[in-house]
Amino acid sequence: MPNETDHKARVLDQFAKQAASYAALINRSKDTTLPWLLEAIKPMLSDRLLDVGCGTGRFAVTLASLVEKVIGIDLTAEMLKQARQLQTEAGLTNIEWQCGDVANLPFVEGEFTIVTCRAMLHHVVEPARVLAEMSRVCAVGGHMMAMDLTPPREKIAAFDAVEILRDPSHAHVLTSAELRAIGSELGLKEIAVHSYDARMPLEPILQTSYPEAGVLDRVRQLFRIDAESGVNALGFNACLENGEIIVAYPMSMVIWEKQ
Repeated sequence: MPNETDHKARVLDQFAKQAASYAALINRSKDTTLPWLLEAIKPMLSDRLLDVGCGTGRFAVTLASLVEKVIGIDLTAEMLKQARQLQTEAGLTNIEWQCGDVANLPFVEGEFTIVTCRAMLHHVVEPARVLAEMSRVCAVGGHMMAMDLTPPREKIAAFDAVEILRDPSHAHVLTSAELRAIGSELGLKEIAVHSYDARMPLEPILQTSYPEAGVLDRVRQLFRIDAESGVNALGFNACLENGEIIVAYPMSMVIWEKQ
């Protein structure tokens, strides 16, 4: 397990560099999971939503018109700058952005009726601690949602290794079963699970990555070898389409009710 202080420094370094390119990638992609999520949590205009590790703010902005208030919290000021810009473009006034540590949320117990995190847990050293904090600030009867990378157990070592190469802010992935088990251990009632593959070209992903010089060429080579072999050694089901490397990120979205 990486040292927490050192890892936070890597997160700050990487996401400060990634903010603009990551925002461009996310904002032009289609969120195919949103209808499923809305059906599962049924947000109401009286809800108070906290988005933990909100990044460039797309998810918070998307849901803001459906709830009373949204707060997005993230460790990286540069990501929040992108979020504020997106909010301004959307003309929304019910969103607040805070810079802070997702493992020590600066909110009182039960303050929010919906608490979410998306593609963030693999960037923290102790995901169970973050989920415990999310549960603490979620009101009884409220909903919690966590969406993250969840490869099969036998692929995790290779998956982590190549992701750390590409993005040094990556810490570790959980399996879907491990993610669900954390919720159970917290006493949350699981109400829905959705597992899927997020397919996308590799090159736009590499354009949001800032490892040491020459590393991206190595990552590109590893994915090409895996795609050409058909072995799926890395856990991304990489393939070639018209000469372009396509990867599939294995994802799980879990929704709980706070008891």
